[in-house]
Amino acid sequence: MTQTLPETDTRPEGTDTTGDDAPKMFHYVRKNKIAESAVMGTHVVALCGEVFPVTRSPKPGSPVCPDCKRIYEGLRPGGDDD
Repeated sequence: MTQTLPETDTRPEGTDTTGDDAPKMFHYVRKNKIAESAVMGTHVVALCGEVFPVTRSPKPGSPVCPDCKRIYEGLRPGGDDD
């Protein structure tokens, strides 16, 4: 015999239930740290200094952090060695 259990809400209190957990803007982060963060849940440090785990990929036209963009544009051209 099978039985259906009642649905239990396991979300922490204060969770936004609108379903809109998209970041307000995206940040520039070292490429080699993005996959590690997405898989392992580690935090990354953006060019602007913001620290966060990678949870979303930007889509074309997504808003970009103006501080990250300014810093990125001021960097010398070259590889992403580290």
